[in-house]
Amino acid sequence: MGRILRHRWAKIAAQVVVLTALILGVAAFAGNNKSVSLTVDGQASSISTFGKTVQDVLNEAEVSVGPQDKLIPAASEPVKDGTSIEVITAKPVTVNVDGDKTTLQSTSATVKDLLNEIGVAEDSALDAPLTAELASVGNLTITTPKTVAITADGKTKKKISTAATVGELLKEQHLKLGKDDKLSKPKAKKVTEGLKVRIVRVDKSQTVKVVEAIPFSTRTTEDSSLYEDQEKVSRTGEAGSRTKVYALVLEDGIETDRELVSDKVTRKPVDRKVLVGTKKRPAPAADTSNVGGTWQALAQCESGGNWSINSGNGYYGGLQFSQSSWLGAGGGKYAPYPHMASAAEQIAVAETLRGSGGWGHWPACASKLGLL
Repeated sequence: MGRILRHRWAKIAAQVVVLTALILGVAAFAGNNKSVSLTVDGQASSISTFGKTVQDVLNEAEVSVGPQDKLIPAASEPVKDGTSIEVITAKPVTVNVDGDKTTLQSTSATVKDLLNEIGVAEDSALDAPLTAELASVGNLTITTPKTVAITADGKTKKKISTAATVGELLKEQHLKLGKDDKLSKPKAKKVTEGLKVRIVRVDKSQTVKVVEAIPFSTRTTEDSSLYEDQEKVSRTGEAGSRTKVYALVLEDGIETDRELVSDKVTRKPVDRKVLVGTKKRPAPAADTSNVGGTWQALAQCESGGNWSINSGNGYYGGLQFSQSSWLGAGGGKYAPYPHMASAAEQIAVAETLRGSGGWGHWPACASKLGLL
């Protein structure tokens, strides 16, 4: 009986040992198994794992993470029950920044995230919204803001612009070019930091009239009634006029060129007409009652008795008249100048002078001859 009881207890003890080992194994299994959340590019899944690190979980899930992909937390980080793992796969996106085109791998979710990633200001000009999912944007064109100087209509202004070209800059600033205006830079030129653009306003709509004088000519006609040394103006000349019209070229209000568009004679000039004598002047009489005595002696003293002398000293003829004295005493009816008149005519004029002022008109010679 006792032997039977000992055998039974031995069997029960063995069963207890086996059961304890089984319980401990199950406990160990349950303790090492963990439930983690794995999200790959927005697709979430729950994974039961015995892995100790994030990399172990990725290996079990057969998820490969490239060097440019984003992994949170890091692959070496330990995992525990309830750990969340996120993998964002880097995707290619072509970015054109101010004309510089490049393709890069990005894990950004939106266009805004990409700008922050590459260090570009959000106020840049974009061809896609900031909120657009990057996965839907294959190519992104970015124009960063730049400070430019624009001179137009006499004023220079500094502007911050995201225009890509000069043409777009003008449109952005609401600046229109006239058909003749000049632009300092081609419209296709890229806008760069510090760019200077000048618009020169060209005005070809204005004209100006200029009146110019037309000089008259002198025509001479022979006249047999005048002596050879005589001339007479039969008609005075009159200048004419012409009107020229010029089309002006003004650049920013300053004339730079002009073009003649019309030229009309508005008044014709009137020629001056001069009569030139052809009649031979008779030689002075050798002996007349008027040429002799006192006047002959005075002429001998004044001019050596030469009634036709013109020495160039301002006095003329045998009695050395000044031109003013000759004309004042009526000598013009005989000849323009005293030396052109005959001796008798000169004496006649001298008598007129003597009647108004005596022999004092010839002070030196009159005194010498005892006339004073």
